[in-house]
Amino acid sequence: MDRAGGNIALKEFLYKIADDLLILGHRNSEWTGIGPLLEEDIAFSSMAQDKIGQSLALYQLLHELGEEDPDKVAFMRKAGEFRNCQLVELPIAEYEFSLVRHFLFDHSIFLRFQELSNSSYHPLAMVAKKLVGELRYHVLHANTFTKKLGTATEESIRRMQAALDEAIPYSLGIFEPSPYEQELIDMGIFSGERLLCQTWEQEVMNIIRQTSLKMPDIDRDQAKTGGRSGIHTEYLQLLLDEMSEVFKLDPGAEW
Repeated sequence: MDRAGGNIALKEFLYKIADDLLILGHRNSEWTGIGPLLEEDIAFSSMAQDKIGQSLALYQLLHELGEEDPDKVAFMRKAGEFRNCQLVELPIAEYEFSLVRHFLFDHSIFLRFQELSNSSYHPLAMVAKKLVGELRYHVLHANTFTKKLGTATEESIRRMQAALDEAIPYSLGIFEPSPYEQELIDMGIFSGERLLCQTWEQEVMNIIRQTSLKMPDIDRDQAKTGGRSGIHTEYLQLLLDEMSEVFKLDPGAEW
């Protein structure tokens, strides 16, 4: 990784994954104390903690590549400097939306880390192998509750379908290609967003077929993109202000 271009490509790649995890981790933590069931309150809180820890592991890799320390990277950047997809920054809304977002995103991140376990960048491969076990539980949880609510009552099916229809265009933004995509492929770091998206579609469809839900058309022209280049919804800066409040009061606080 001594080539300047390769170093830039790798950093950009790590930032977008880490930022996805950090932002969704904080969003999911908002369910603490208000979950529809005690079981779900605990589950979302636990998965939120996992995701924030996973983001820390990636920010540490970035620090080793010369970036600021993880606290500054996580809490001192403005919205335009973040590379997360827009899906993860949207408010939690009603439970069905958070569940559908969890379902769509966690399938993608699980598949991403599965592949990265064989990345040519050894430090990333080691992190991916460690974290894929946690993500397997997240996917299992998402599948279980998606199938439950996607087959339960007319109301639950209707609400889940509406959430799925809303989330799909944003979920396609997960796979927004990087300007450094070919460098990543050439160096064996990652096989590219297109292949990942194709695998994700198959995995998601396998679960949807086990419910009364209908998978919306995958229209890439309707994808909500821009997050990977710092273009975000109005919700991200508001969330970042909340996230950084404690750090700004006490910069010595630890994760």
